[in-house]
Amino acid sequence: MNFPKRSLKNKSILVTGGAGFIGSHLVDRVIKENPSCLVVVDNFFLGSESNLVPAVQNYPGLEIIRLDASNLAAMQDVVKRFKTDVVFDLATIPLPTSLEYPNWTITTIVGIASTFCEIARLGLIKSLVHLSSSEAYGSALYVPMDEKHPHNASTPYAGSKSAADLIIQSYVKTFDIDATIIRPFNNFGPRQNPGSYAGIIPIVINNVRKGIPISIFGDGEQTRDFTFVTQTADFIAEIYAEESCHKDVWNVATGIETTVNNLVREILRVMGAENHPINYSPERLGDVRRHCADVSKTNSVLNLTPQAINEVQIHQTVDWYLKSL
Repeated sequence: MNFPKRSLKNKSILVTGGAGFIGSHLVDRVIKENPSCLVVVDNFFLGSESNLVPAVQNYPGLEIIRLDASNLAAMQDVVKRFKTDVVFDLATIPLPTSLEYPNWTITTIVGIASTFCEIARLGLIKSLVHLSSSEAYGSALYVPMDEKHPHNASTPYAGSKSAADLIIQSYVKTFDIDATIIRPFNNFGPRQNPGSYAGIIPIVINNVRKGIPISIFGDGEQTRDFTFVTQTADFIAEIYAEESCHKDVWNVATGIETTVNNLVREILRVMGAENHPINYSPERLGDVRRHCADVSKTNSVLNLTPQAINEVQIHQTVDWYLKSL
């Protein structure tokens, strides 16, 4: 059965976590669709207004609101005020924070999901697109990991993401809300947080720049499925546009796994720092061993071909950090 495409043109859009890494790239992508209204809600725990500079230049009417997306009353006021049609929910607390402040992480992540489920149940928005995480799966029990892979969370962050998914699915089944879950695997690219709770790629780049040895947790043979962030933003927009994707769960990744050791070596090669010192330290608490997505379901529906991590993408990422750090 052929379903019509949904358009964001002339719609009122809210992006939570829109000043963050993936969120700001999604804001850029949404602007291309010519929405009638575009609002970003972010508590700026990790997000940065600098991430939204291109968006403000291209969409001067962008509304940026500093709020906690888990606050139901505040979010109700926002969606009513701007007559929001679609919410792209990317607000979250990062995995490393959950190792230091697990209770806050849990209550916030679960609170955000339940807040927008309730807003959808009340009919205050038409569609919810929620970004979950591949961390909900835990370490791979089989590869590639499809959307039915068991949830085997190994951190409070992962457990919170898994719980949020179950809450959303329960609202879809019980109240028939239009809510879609996207599980991205590891993203990289410009604007990824370079400070506290930074990912491995900005850490490596920054350490090389400062002449500090790189520390790899464990033996470095753990794998991840890395996707360039602008590709993820395209996938999110296309999943919303595809009617048949709604009320379902979708992996967003490349389907190709890369070891941390190979990733670090490639970054060092691109930076001309092949002999930069690397130290190995004990495994990080809750670190998953292997992640590689099954993307056959997503690729069968969407006319997109994600590229595996490559030299061009790494160059773009390195150049951005060297200019920004």
